[in-house]
Amino acid sequence: MRCYIAIRDCYMHGTFVIRCAGYVAILKAQKDKIPEKRSECRESGGMTGAGAEDDIPLSERKTVTDFCYLLDKSKQLFNGLRDLPQYGHKQWQSYFGRTFDVYTKLWKFQQQHRQVLDNRYGLKRWQIGEVASKIGQLYYHYYLRTSETSYLNEAFSFYSAIRQRSYYYQVNKEDRPELVVKKLRYYARYIVVCLLLNKMDLVKVLVKELSEEIEDYTQRFNTEDQLEWNLVLQEVAAFVEADPVMVLNDDNAVVITSNRLQEGGVPQLEQGMVVGQLALSDALVIGNCNNQVKFSELTIDMFRMLQALEREPVNLATQMTKPGTLEPSEKPAKRENPHKYLLYKPTFSQLYSFLSASFKELPANSVLLVYLSATGVFPTGRTDYEGPYDFGGVLTNTNRDVINGETVQKRNQAQKEMHCLHPGDLIPFTRKPLFVIVDSSNSSAYKNFSNLFGQPLVCLLSPTAYPKSMQDQSQRGSLFTLFLYSPLMAFLSVCGLSSMRQGLWEKAQELLHRVYRDIGQMITRSHTIDQAFLQFYGDEFLRLLLIRFVFCSATLRLHKLFRESRSFPESYPQLPKQDTVESSPLQRHVLELATMLDVQNLFYDNTLSLDDY
Repeated sequence: MRCYIAIRDCYMHGTFVIRCAGYVAILKAQKDKIPEKRSECRESGGMTGAGAEDDIPLSERKTVTDFCYLLDKSKQLFNGLRDLPQYGHKQWQSYFGRTFDVYTKLWKFQQQHRQVLDNRYGLKRWQIGEVASKIGQLYYHYYLRTSETSYLNEAFSFYSAIRQRSYYYQVNKEDRPELVVKKLRYYARYIVVCLLLNKMDLVKVLVKELSEEIEDYTQRFNTEDQLEWNLVLQEVAAFVEADPVMVLNDDNAVVITSNRLQEGGVPQLEQGMVVGQLALSDALVIGNCNNQVKFSELTIDMFRMLQALEREPVNLATQMTKPGTLEPSEKPAKRENPHKYLLYKPTFSQLYSFLSASFKELPANSVLLVYLSATGVFPTGRTDYEGPYDFGGVLTNTNRDVINGETVQKRNQAQKEMHCLHPGDLIPFTRKPLFVIVDSSNSSAYKNFSNLFGQPLVCLLSPTAYPKSMQDQSQRGSLFTLFLYSPLMAFLSVCGLSSMRQGLWEKAQELLHRVYRDIGQMITRSHTIDQAFLQFYGDEFLRLLLIRFVFCSATLRLHKLFRESRSFPESYPQLPKQDTVESSPLQRHVLELATMLDVQNLFYDNTLSLDDY
């Protein structure tokens, strides 16, 4: 099968013309040469070629018949994608391969027989755009299944070509609201891909175009979905504006910065460092925060964390050593990114099903990461024995009322909250290496772990409360997750800075790289640190998360507004504070960065006497 190569090569050679009209064929031919399934080929009415059907050469009839078959088969396979299991690595690969294969044949077929299809079918450009859009969706969903960001570029290529070639332009002239909805959905999907590729300038252009399309749609048709589409506009607008800091160039234009892992972006292991050989293989990224900015079932915290777990995308074409060496149905020799499941407001049973599937398929010497961004659930009373189910946890999806971001307890106090993910719920999965990040108002519940199986286990826990004097930014994402995603942006945010010149930003990033290196040495050279941290330190993604966590802790401990212990991040097992988050060299680094940004007055500068405050 050469499905991927064929699709990519057609586009790369400038022959992106998807002829997918075949909706009009009603031919009289031999029964054994006409497929029974021709529902999609009847949509547009009849033939447009001159003369009677009997005058059509047999070869052209066969071309029509074959095209109808490929069109029907492609739609059948595409519609079947939604029935595939959402978790597991193996069940879906062969199905995706067959779907890619059929769409490739459809694409090549219409290229090879375009004149016949044009003469006999009167292709409409929206029909071309529809198949192009589905190929873009295939690549996007393949990215979701594999976490390989290269496929985002492929999806972008198709979506971009649809817009550049105005495949949906004529839709507005037809009195068919369902066709306009196809166009609106295309815009929404295109925007999601652009957001994931950090093409924010293009996102703003697309949002403007989508707004105009929605206005035209609602004026022409008396529809019931006007509020839904307006909500889409509001969500994406809030998503684009969620970052608390803008980087500006000399012309005052916003500079888009990427926070995916880049070459040289993480300190290298030094000779003599004793660290584990574990590799991050799977990650569950879970978002269940109330009232947080979201778009397309992706909260801003989820969006930031998934990028923190990915390398910077590259175009697949640049990776090819020779044609045909890589196909979507094949795995790359080395997985560039950990496989991720993105779970927006899952129920407890859904979350547990995905956890179980990831745990089952976790390769040897691999790590499962669980990221929880969720509303806190607090215990209603104390018991004689305080175990991993007595401290509450985080909320899973439920229809229960929520007031001020916290769940309302209506049940008997002796009963546990059934929609809560307790620390004890994760204990069965500690049979294998487990790395947990909890960003919640009750993250401290996950300090109460029991490592029963002796496998490496680390939990990074957010502050449970932030200073009241700081402006509440929780709707635009958590400060803790922002530190794990972009430490410099978080540092500027906590200092009340909303913009920065590009030159100063780059200098501050250079300083941070030196800070990262020193933090890495603190972790690996400490004689009192728990070995679990060192077991995970060998993986680049986990190494960077650990380093950013230490930097976050050191920053908040020095900031004058953060004086309560619950305003500091914590971890299980605990880090040796004197060797890491409270070490004098690291505190000097934080003050050096604050001085560079002219915000040193916000931090305690007498680091030797912090305990006096």
